[in-house]
Amino acid sequence: MSKPMLTPQGDFPPVGFGRRLAAMFYDFLLCTALLIVTAGLYKMIQMAIIGETRMRELTEAGALDGDPLLSTCLLFALFGFFAKFWTHGGQTLGMQVWGIRVQNLDGSAVSLWQALLRFVVAIASWLCLGLGFIWALFDKRNRAWHDIYSETCLVRVPKQKK
Repeated sequence: MSKPMLTPQGDFPPVGFGRRLAAMFYDFLLCTALLIVTAGLYKMIQMAIIGETRMRELTEAGALDGDPLLSTCLLFALFGFFAKFWTHGGQTLGMQVWGIRVQNLDGSAVSLWQALLRFVVAIASWLCLGLGFIWALFDKRNRAWHDIYSETCLVRVPKQKK
């Protein structure tokens, strides 16, 4: 099965570190809102199942702290956000604002597997105190660890005329 090509096509330059950080900050704000909404929905469903009184008792006892199911739901929500945008058009909302696109070296859209690799390695990069992202400053093609591992690249695309 052939990979869908992204538009516009062309030989675009790699993204600089500052632009990458700006898009990440924008997406950070969006992801924060997504996590708040997801956690709120989770808690409302949980309250509907166990009841308000029981929920209050469990909360006061600290029994709901560190809920692994909530953590899993939040992780899946974040992955869903990035996977949807990366595999359909190659741009999150922050990347659209800053004119950045993730793509394969041939200009095609990334696969779901590549999106998963990017997501997991990006988390590892943050856990290493951002070293995986700082790596882009020293790489000749401005690639971070997750770009290298998933065999993708970030390019700067021109604004599309409407």
